[in-house]
Amino acid sequence: MTQPLPLPIVDISGLESDRLADRLRVARALDRACADTGFLYIKGDQLDPALFQRLLARAKAYFAQDQATKMRRYIGLSLNHSGYVPVGEEQFGGATSDLKEAYDIGCDYLPAEGRRPLLGPNSWPDMPGFREDVEAYYAHVTRIGRRLFQGFALALGLEERHFDAHLRHPPSQLRLIHYPFDASAQDRPGIGAHTDYECFTLLFATAAGLQILDRQRRWVDVPLVEGAMIMNIGDMMEILSNGRYMATRHRVKRVEQERYSFALFHACDYDYVIAPVVRDKAPRYAPLRSGEHLFNQTAQTFAYLKRRIASGELVLTDAVPLDSFGPRDAAARA
Repeated sequence: MTQPLPLPIVDISGLESDRLADRLRVARALDRACADTGFLYIKGDQLDPALFQRLLARAKAYFAQDQATKMRRYIGLSLNHSGYVPVGEEQFGGATSDLKEAYDIGCDYLPAEGRRPLLGPNSWPDMPGFREDVEAYYAHVTRIGRRLFQGFALALGLEERHFDAHLRHPPSQLRLIHYPFDASAQDRPGIGAHTDYECFTLLFATAAGLQILDRQRRWVDVPLVEGAMIMNIGDMMEILSNGRYMATRHRVKRVEQERYSFALFHACDYDYVIAPVVRDKAPRYAPLRSGEHLFNQTAQTFAYLKRRIASGELVLTDAVPLDSFGPRDAAARA
């Protein structure tokens, strides 16, 4: 007997329709799913599996290189947090480092004026075809994300293009993540429990391993669904919705096979003030700046940024603890 899926599935094809009624239908489905769980599967005519397969091939080739070659583009050498992330660089809560390696890129902001800690030129490896296929995937999923922002605007009772003006050069980050198989690491997580910092995340993965904390405070496995992406709400959308949508805590457990995942974390422009846009209730959240929040949270998990903080080279402004969003009780932090 087939087990029921733990998450709802939303077909987002209607967001491309010329008919407002079709777009509203998708917006209502998004609203229900995000209000209920904060995690969902999305399917639709927009998704291009060929781009995913090309990205997967590039990721496999890149991570198969020797460590010295990969470290030439170590993320700690960049000025805007772009490049290779070795195993052990990140730590989400507790004292255990995550069992993964990654390559992080942003929107490849080239102008000299307006650069920020998470906004600037990407650091690219010397691998033919890598940049082209990664940029194609980034552009494709960014387009899907912009439609979803419009869907959220409708769901929250705003003008459909409310967010468009705040998505000019967002510090949205694409992470190519590789979880190597390690038989000795049975009791260690691939990624510790956390919420995502941005508005929402769109994820493709090659194997199971993702777990979410449900409303009963139980860790629930999230299986893959063929042809679907996994989507989840982040800190910023929790604020924008004034708590209607909660950032759901999640983690990645170590699985029995090598695993790749590609997550694009969708944010608003760096200086956009994130504050509740729902006006029917008193604001439950203090406003914060999009890029500042994203950098503050990132700096609390990456070793090279922690070293800069410890030395006094880097000082965070208005940083909040990593567990400030989503479930807040002791079970949620286990």
